[in-house]
Amino acid sequence: MKFVLSSQPMVKITFLSVAGQKVEKEENDGEKTEILITHPMEDDEELVLPLRSQRSPLNGLCCLTSGLVVFMSGLVLASIYVYRYYFIPQIPEESLFHCRVRYEDSVYAPLRGRQELEENVGIYLEDNYEQISVPVPHFGGSDPADIIHDFHRGLTAYHDIALDKCYVIELNTTIVMPPRNLWELLVNVKKGTYLPQTYIIQEEMVVTGKVHNMRQLGPFIYRLCNGKDTYRLKRHARRRINKREAANCHRIRHFENTFVVETVICDGA
Repeated sequence: MKFVLSSQPMVKITFLSVAGQKVEKEENDGEKTEILITHPMEDDEELVLPLRSQRSPLNGLCCLTSGLVVFMSGLVLASIYVYRYYFIPQIPEESLFHCRVRYEDSVYAPLRGRQELEENVGIYLEDNYEQISVPVPHFGGSDPADIIHDFHRGLTAYHDIALDKCYVIELNTTIVMPPRNLWELLVNVKKGTYLPQTYIIQEEMVVTGKVHNMRQLGPFIYRLCNGKDTYRLKRHARRRINKREAANCHRIRHFENTFVVETVICDGA
């Protein structure tokens, strides 16, 4: 809207919008005075906002890196969850093995030739223990037994089925394979890709006293030996057992490594 006065000098009155629109100046041939008067914007007038300053490229790079770190962390946690709750629960079905091993006892029974040991092995990876069941041997010479190697408690328990007695001793990790290693060994043997060595070693133990508090042995050994006479053992250095001592000794042959172990348990003097 413009108001032009005809009197001299000429005065031009122009309303300027606050939106920042420029008013084109008209060329002045004579003396003209221009007065600019601002007025509030109408509803239909366009509002022009100033442009925001551009962000630094480093900000975007930091956001991208943070997103990748969060994504990879979630992926790792998801993988651990799937492995623990899907794959491990499937293992017990594949961790029950029926084993038959042939070996030569060239030291203690050289005339017998190759002998055979049969046993059932249960490996429980999540609870970190192994359970071995040795049936009555075909050729005699050892007792049937149930054995538990508890890696969490660091104990081994032998239940001599012929005597119906339990014997407990510290776990010998130089002879007994950990559950994961034994499981891998037996899986490979089952596939036919690896065969264990067929020889026998002997360990001698002597009874030292009776166990009165069964619960201190842990839940797995407690379940095996509860209600049975249970004794503690200690290891003896390897030596020859004379005939008199042999009458008070019992043998259990078992397999939880690449070789057969004969455990000789003798009553204390």
